[in-house]
Amino acid sequence: MKTYCTLLSLFLVAACVQPGGKISLSNPHVQVVKEMFTAFNEHDWQKMAACYADTALFLDPEYGPEMVKLTRSQLAKKYQDLHQLFPDVQDEIKEIYGDKNHIVVEFVSSATGPDGKKWQLPICVVFTVENGRIIQDCTYYDNQSSN
Repeated sequence: MKTYCTLLSLFLVAACVQPGGKISLSNPHVQVVKEMFTAFNEHDWQKMAACYADTALFLDPEYGPEMVKLTRSQLAKKYQDLHQLFPDVQDEIKEIYGDKNHIVVEFVSSATGPDGKKWQLPICVVFTVENGRIIQDCTYYDNQSSN
């Protein structure tokens, strides 16, 4: 019994994540974000959009410095258009961090451009998840082309 209690205690300590540390994969918010990335890499834009609330807030250099609201259908259309331009677009998750309903993902997006040149773009996103859906997506990347 003592061994059982010791093992249970170690398991419970290992399952906890301190604020600022990597998040436990048992956190349901992480699962929502991972499902979204899986759908993205499968180019299943409807499934990806379904990971978001009916209307979600987005902060993205593509839209300027202010938050914008997008519906699921607008989001799916945005990524369908991206897929038309970059048919092999993929995201590779490097790290996932979080605390409660805020999930931070570092990843590298890559594709082949219309000119045949391959590109990679490091991106960081801060997601806010509530009730099993992403309600806010704050995306950060360098959108300035380097010469």
